[in-house]
Amino acid sequence: MLPWLTPTLQDLLIDAAWETAAMVGGSAAIAILFGLPIALALYTTSKGGLAPNGWLNRPIGLLVNAVRSTPFIILMVAIVPFTRFVAGTSIGTGAAIVPLALAATAFIARLFETAFQEVDRGVIEAARAMGASRLQILTKVLVPEALPGLLAAITVTLVSLVSFSAMAGAIGGGGLGDLGIRFGYQRFMPEVMATVVVILIIVVQGLQSLGDFLVRRARRA
Repeated sequence: MLPWLTPTLQDLLIDAAWETAAMVGGSAAIAILFGLPIALALYTTSKGGLAPNGWLNRPIGLLVNAVRSTPFIILMVAIVPFTRFVAGTSIGTGAAIVPLALAATAFIARLFETAFQEVDRGVIEAARAMGASRLQILTKVLVPEALPGLLAAITVTLVSLVSFSAMAGAIGGGGLGDLGIRFGYQRFMPEVMATVVVILIIVVQGLQSLGDFLVRRARRA
């Protein structure tokens, strides 16, 4: 064990790692749950989509772009009242999931939309010619055909969420970022900060490698 890593700091490090995992996992699940239907709506109502509708597509697109273009640290502060309403508090791991999920939903919705747009139009037209309904095309043709791109989008989002979760620690969100700030910066313990950075790098590399593996498997399927 590292000489400076006392049992107390070790326990704090383990707890912080679990908090980061909860923030990333919880916000990613919410983002996928809401981001997928938003992406399908953007794809379906876009010009050349299954049901073009500019009156619906433009407002959704503007809202997604507005959230995406807002720096995360500003977004966290701007939606504090909403966070309190949803989580009952504006600090802690549970509260941090709210802005993380909101930012990730907008982010992943655009990535999912891009993945859908890369699906061969010939496959969609063939399903139409066979009499498939819009819902059948979306669920049984579009999503399966776009699966490699969707998995890649989820991987990119998870990696980004790890970074955002560390940023959330700067304003009381908990997790590894909070530990690095409180001990590594405020208590002048650079070894703690270095350990947090190394752990985050390992996590990001692991997520990226797993995501790349799943994308390769999906493309071969």
